[in-house]
Parts: sequence; C-alpha cells; structure tokens
Amino acid sequence: MSRSSHFHLRRKRSIVLPNKTMTSTEEAKQFVLQAYGRFDLTVTRGEGTRVWDERGREYLDFCSGIATCSLGHCHPALTQAIAEQSTTLMHCSNLYYIEQQANLAELIVEKVVRHPGKIFFSNSGAEANDGLIKFARRFGQASGRYDVITFNKSFHGRTIGAMTATAQAKIHEGFDPLPTGFTYVEPNDLDAVQAALTDKTIAFLLEPIQGEGGVNPMTKEFLEGLAALAQEKELLFLLDEVQCGFGRTGDLNGYDTIAPGLVPDGISWAKGMGGGFPIGSFYVAEKHAHLLGPGSHGSTYGGNALACAASKAVIETIIAENLTANVKAREAQIRKTIESWNHPAITEVRGHGLLLGIALNFDTLDIPEGSMPSIHLCTALIEKGLLVPPAGPEIVRLLPPLNVSVDDIDQALQLIKETLDAHLKS
Repeated sequence: MSRSSHFHLRRKRSIVLPNKTMTSTEEAKQFVLQAYGRFDLTVTRGEGTRVWDERGREYLDFCSGIATCSLGHCHPALTQAIAEQSTTLMHCSNLYYIEQQANLAELIVEKVVRHPGKIFFSNSGAEANDGLIKFARRFGQASGRYDVITFNKSFHGRTIGAMTATAQAKIHEGFDPLPTGFTYVEPNDLDAVQAALTDKTIAFLLEPIQGEGGVNPMTKEFLEGLAALAQEKELLFLLDEVQCGFGRTGDLNGYDTIAPGLVPDGISWAKGMGGGFPIGSFYVAEKHAHLLGPGSHGSTYGGNALACAASKAVIETIIAENLTANVKAREAQIRKTIESWNHPAITEVRGHGLLLGIALNFDTLDIPEGSMPSIHLCTALIEKGLLVPPAGPEIVRLLPPLNVSVDDIDQALQLIKETLDAHLKS
C-alpha cells in the first residue's frame, strides 16, 4: 500500500460516540465555558440574510454575527475563495512571505485607507487594538509618554489590554489590578479632552461610532478637533473601526462617513473584513512603520493564507458591487419607515449606514420587572423570526448584511413594529 493510500484510509477513521441524549443547548451548558449570556437558540445553517435553527425554523438575521457577515451567510464569492485556498495552502507561518497576505495588505492600503502605510494581520479586533496600544507605547518610549486617552462607553475588546482601554466599569469588574496607562474622557467633548491631557499623554484611541456602548456616533467637529490636537501635541490619532469599518456605515471607513479627509496614524479592523471568517488587522501610517520592526509584535495564525484569501474576496465584493451605495439607500429606507410610525416606544434612531440603534422609551413599554428592556425585546423578536442584538439596556441594534434587500428591510421593520405594539402599556 502506498503512503498516500495509507493516509487516506487513516483519515476515514473516526471516534464513535454513544447516541446523544442531550440537546445542543444542554451539551453546550455542560461542556462549554459559560462566558456568554446567550439567547435560547441554536443556529445550524445560514444562507444570505437567513439562518435556520436545529428544528428547521427560519429567521431573518439582522445581527450578522454582530456586524461580521458583511455579505450575509455563505456568499458564493467567500465560500469559493475559502474552498479554493483550502486545497492549496491554509497556513505556513509568518517566518515566510505569504502571497495572499501581501495581496490583501495592498488592497487595504490602496483602496480602503488610501494613504501610505503598512498592515499587521491578527485574528480578532481585540488583538488589533492591542497592537495599536503597543504602537502607541513604542511611539512614546523616547519621550517617556505612555498614557492613551479613550472614551466613556467605548468597547475595544476582551484581552487585558483592550479591556482596560474600554471605558466601561462593568467590563473591568473582577479583573483588578488592571494595567496603568489609560485615561477615560467623555466623548464629543473637546474641552474635557484638553483638560485630561498631561505630559504623559501619547495617543487618542476611539471608535468613530461606539457600537457595543450604545451606537453613539462621534461628531465631525470632535473627530476633526482630536486630529488637530494630536498633530499640535505630537500625539497619535488612532481609530477603532472594528465594528464600523469596511462599508458598514455607507463608506469603506466609518470615519469617512462622519469626517471625510481625516488621516489617522493607526486604524484597527476585524468583524466585517472577513465576512464571518476570523481575521483582524491594524494599519500604521508610513511615517511610523519603522517603530514596529522584527520582534516587536507577532501572531502565529495572523495573516495566514486562508484568512487573507477570504478577506480579499469579501473586500473586493464590497467594492465591485458598490455595496456602500446599498447601505446608504437601506439606511434611508429604515429611517423613513420608522419616522412614519411616530412610535411612542422609540425616542430616536442613531448611527450611520447599517450600524443603527433604535433607542427605546422605557416608560411606554410593558417589560417584566427585573428584565432588561432591550434583551426582552430581542428575545420577543426571536419568537417572531428576527435576530437583532442589544447594545445596552435601551438600544436594539440593526446590523443586517451590506447587501440586504428592500424586501428584507420591510419585513424586519414590520416585525419590530408588531413587537413594540404588543409591548405598549395599555
């Protein structure tokens, strides 16, 4: 028997487990670390804007993996790229040059950022933000500066560094002592930023639109003011585009939607850049790229051939199909429809593009005592056949794929209206 035949025979063997006596939910509760608050739903299949549970029930998915499945589920361009690349090379190590990594970096620098610089690839947004924090520390080393100003209600990830950069006490709880070197300031308040500056300040790190913190957009004046202040004080202007990047706001960059013309020193991405395949990255402007030379940072899996091929297919599809135009049109459709309701349970719709938050008026809603209104309504919407994520106690987010259709928007909004109507106090 040849060596290759022997290999194929070995691959066919598998461990035979006893007949399952537990549901997937029971199995997860017994064997998976319970680090997430989960809705009582097991998703087994997805296609386009739809997913199905283990009973075969269909749902309209306006969560999209929390702004991750940019093209919906199992888009042909993405699945083909993954399938083809998986038969050639999946991983080899960053000890060697990787063609797919170089191609993806060129695409991001030339077509997305549009300013000279270099890209580092990681596996997640938290890792990408950790990279920006390390970049800031290295930039400030010679001058003895290290403090990064971040903003209340921000969210930058769950690693110890990114978690500390996150200005939310509930995220920090139980993990003291946290690293030093972060100052928290109220967003959209330049006077507060000025007051917080010290001789140790080295950078600003912020989301152009705070996603997890409640869908809170920064203003044009604030972003431009921070950029000017960074230049004046020789600080770094760092933007976290993990949730709002790659078309989510109606432009390839979230900051372009709010304040076109900004030139950040660093940008972090993840989520939508892989269409559901794990990948993250950060950009460093060319003038600073020398600070992160060999040995300064690393990732075993970051930028592997399979992840980069997947991401390249996603980004090329977003650009080629002009999905940013669809995002803007669907945002207008959502806003016009909700405005026409004049619904007492809705105080506002905030955000940009298809990163939108519906703010709820607690006083008008009949919510069980002890329940968080947003989570209660998200649970009720699951029963209706619509998946949406919360963002704090009073916000229900809308994060459909960038290629979502007019009809899908109409259906989702109808389900939301019916659910809100059913929960109005009599």
